[in-house]
Formats: sequence, C-alpha cells, structure tokens
Amino acid sequence: MGFSRLCGSPEMIIIGRFITGIHSGISLSVVPMFLGEIAPKNLRGLLGLMPSIFICLGVFIAQVLGLHEILGKEEFWPLLLSLVILPTFIQLVFLSWFPESPRYLLIEKQNIHATITALKWYRVKCNIQAEVEEMQEEQRTLTSVKTVSVLQLFKDSSVRWQLITIIVVNAGMQLSGIDAIWFYTNSIFENAGIPAHQMQYTTVGTGAIEVIAGLIGCFTIERVGRRPLMIAGFSFMCICCAGITFSLQLQTHVSFMHYISVICVVGIIAGFCIGPAGVSLLLTGELFKQSHRPAAYIVGGFLNWISNFTVGFVFPFLQMSAGAFCYLVFCGVCVGVALYVYFVVPETKNKTFVEISQMFALKNRREIEKEPLAIADQLSLKKMNGYGSVVTADLEKSS
Repeated sequence: MGFSRLCGSPEMIIIGRFITGIHSGISLSVVPMFLGEIAPKNLRGLLGLMPSIFICLGVFIAQVLGLHEILGKEEFWPLLLSLVILPTFIQLVFLSWFPESPRYLLIEKQNIHATITALKWYRVKCNIQAEVEEMQEEQRTLTSVKTVSVLQLFKDSSVRWQLITIIVVNAGMQLSGIDAIWFYTNSIFENAGIPAHQMQYTTVGTGAIEVIAGLIGCFTIERVGRRPLMIAGFSFMCICCAGITFSLQLQTHVSFMHYISVICVVGIIAGFCIGPAGVSLLLTGELFKQSHRPAAYIVGGFLNWISNFTVGFVFPFLQMSAGAFCYLVFCGVCVGVALYVYFVVPETKNKTFVEISQMFALKNRREIEKEPLAIADQLSLKKMNGYGSVVTADLEKSS
C-alpha cells in the first residue's frame, strides 16, 4: 500500500486491504481466546478487555496521525498506510518468545512438559499447582478432548444456552447502532453546526473518549463484574439513541438541541466502549470449555462482522425511510440485549471455566458429565501432579 502511488497501482491497495481484513477477522477471535486461556481467573476480565482497549488506542493514533498538520495531506497518505509495518514487525519479533497456551497444551495436546514450562513462563513466582488442578478438572469434564466443529457446536444440547448467549451478545453489539454512529458521526456533527475545518479535531476527540471509556471498563471489570458493565453499557446506549431521536426532531425549533445530539453521540460511543465492546469478546471465551471455545469464537466473529456489514448497508435506507426515528430501532435492540443479559447471563467474575459450565447446566437441562479418563490419561495426570509439586517447591525455594 505504501508503494501503490509510486507504482501507479490501485490494485496494490485493494490487495493490501484484503490481507489486512483477513488478519483483522482472525485476530479478533484468536487474540481474546489466547488471552483468556493464559490469564489467571482473577485477571481474566482485565486481560480480556485489552484487545478492545488497543483497538480504540490504534484508532485514536491513526486519527491523530491523520490530522492535516501531521500526515493528513494528500502527498502523505502512502506513508500513513504503510505505518502498519512498525507494530507488525514488533509483534512478529516478540511473539516468537511466547509459549503456547498452557490450557491448550494440556487439554488438547496432552503435553505435560510443555504445559509446565509454559506455566512457569507465565507465572514466574506464583504457585501453579492450583491452576494445574483446575485444568485437570476441566479435562475430566470433557467428553472428548478434540475440538468440535461449528456444526457440532450447534448440535450439542449441553451448550445450547451458551450458544444463544454469544449469538445475542455478539449480534446485539453491532446491531446496537454503534456502526451507524461511527459511519455517520460527521454528518451528525455538521447538523449540529460544527464547522467543516474543525471536524477532524472533533473526530480525534471522539477517539480519545473511546480510549478513556475503554480504560474505565478495563479497570473496573474485576470489581463490578461482567453483567453490570454489559447492562449499564447497553442501557446508556439505549437512552442516548432515544435522545438523538428526540433532539433531531426538535432541533429546528430549539437551537440548543444540536448540542444535545452531539452529547448523545458521545454517550453512545462511551457506553459501547465501557461494556459491550470488550465484554462481548470476553464472554465468548468464558462461557465455553476448551473443546468448544474455538468454534464459539468462529460463530461470534462471523456474527460480529456480518452484523457490522448489515448495519452499514441498511442504515442509509433506514434513515431515508424513517428519518430521526431510525435510532429507535437501535434503542430497541439495546433494551432487548440488556434484558437478556439481566435475566439469562450469570456473573462469571472469578469463576473457573468448569464452574461457569456448571452454572449453565440447569439451563441446558442436563448435569455436567464427568466421564472417567482412560488409564493412560490418568497416569499422565498423576505424573502432572508430581511435576506440579516439584515446580511449586522450586518456586518456593527461589522466592
């Protein structure tokens, strides 16, 4: 993309954007899943929200670099597009040092030595014995250590309500209207009377609000829990969507209603970044055990992107036909998702993956099955317990 102008080839931009899109789609599923698997349960919420924080931060940095005074001039856009090389290079260098997820190594690969090594790397001075036992318990509850497919996920009645939950939450996250707000923020600000030459600074301001709101959610999630953040985020978005409709209807008669619409736009963005943006990805990983988690992220990621596309495609026609009342559609979606989370989704804070599955057992009308392991697996786990004790003793000596 950086050399596309020099080569006079717009196809280079198209190919670059295509590759970037594939990477983004994969990363939005793999990164939260990986962080959820390596995180201890008391920090899983904090680490689970980190992807959304860095997405907001990346958008904000791009907005700042895109200012006319920096790289926003016509001659600088190839350089702006090629700056992705820097973070990509840093990531490639550092990822080579990272071991695989210990949970993946034990449950799916059944590699005891690699699991111990990975846990020692991630928990330098912590007692890993409790985590080893928790992973063993999860392994004992699995009817199969093989990863299920998406089709098998939909057929499995033992995870029916978990599947419904990620469908509602991930689709609701995009159908809440946040994409309509992001796509058409400039037109809303123009209607509010903000001069065109100041629009870029307003855009940077909204990016800063996204980062601040995301940080608030990130550092409060382990205190208030997942459910309160989700319910509060969607409820606040609902109020702001109704406020936009109200202000747009009255702005021809009351002058200050232009500013109310701007406040409501900022409120929708803040409400989204505090709760739904990150918690939705986090819940997708927390509600499923190791064998079902990859398929769940595929379903969640697909719904995320297809809902994003749907809103971007349908919203202009909805706006033309319904006018200001189109935002009431998003208001209804926010209310529906908030009510669903309130009545159906349990709190997962400080819960192991097995405990979360047990909370859904009654909803799925079946008990958690604990089938006996094969003799070879039992011997491996006994050996694992021995290694865990040795590692704990070594850590205690080193500390």
